[in-house]
Amino acid sequence: MTIQFNTDKSVPNNDEFTAIFLRMIEEGLNRYDHHITRLEVHLSDEDGLKEGVSTKRCLLEARLKGRQPFSVINQSDTYDQAISGALDKLTTSLDTILGRLGNHQRKRIDKTGI
Repeated sequence: MTIQFNTDKSVPNNDEFTAIFLRMIEEGLNRYDHHITRLEVHLSDEDGLKEGVSTKRCLLEARLKGRQPFSVINQSDTYDQAISGALDKLTTSLDTILGRLGNHQRKRIDKTGI
């Protein structure tokens, strides 16, 4: 799984900041690693440098093998919470997509007897 990390100009963009969140994302998506070919992370602050509630935004776009990419968005008060919430939404979506795909493949195998 390749992870591309993108931030807007109001988000701190240094190696330590990025490494913390990359580790969080890798750990959260560890069990889906062989299904996801690429993950794009977009972090932004909707109010720029001003203070506000739920202004930190995380968009995760996942590209699965042989499937169309899809994305989830979460907004929260901190970057940690925004990423954590987006990861929760992404794992829920992945469970649904992969579960349906698994059911579809099992039904096809049952019908053909292979």
